[in-house]
Amino acid sequence: MNKVPDRRGTRIRRHVRLRTRLEGGPKRPRLAVFRSLHHVYAQIIDDASGRTLAAASTTDGDLRKSVKSHSGAEGAAAVGKSIAERALKSGVETVVFDRGGFPYHGRIKALAEAARSAGLKF
Repeated sequence: MNKVPDRRGTRIRRHVRLRTRLEGGPKRPRLAVFRSLHHVYAQIIDDASGRTLAAASTTDGDLRKSVKSHSGAEGAAAVGKSIAERALKSGVETVVFDRGGFPYHGRIKALAEAARSAGLKF
């Protein structure tokens, strides 16, 4: 009997493997990205102190009204721009990008490129 691969389990294993090499500190916090079927979420996390320095998602009120599609690349780009603006406002200029085990393609790529174009370095 052929076993169907478990997508969520595969992503989580990939994420754990990535997290062994990635760590965000006070000088270079971690930009963690998560995507669900309907929304995209991003956080800037200082792993040394365990604090979230900035967060943005398509569930935020200002982004919800300004973006037509929350689940597409357009929504992800809006989240990337928003997280970069909030990070720069809180004094963070460079980050380590944690794609959460998702392939660097589509919504994840759109978020990363929008954050870079808004002034965040990684």
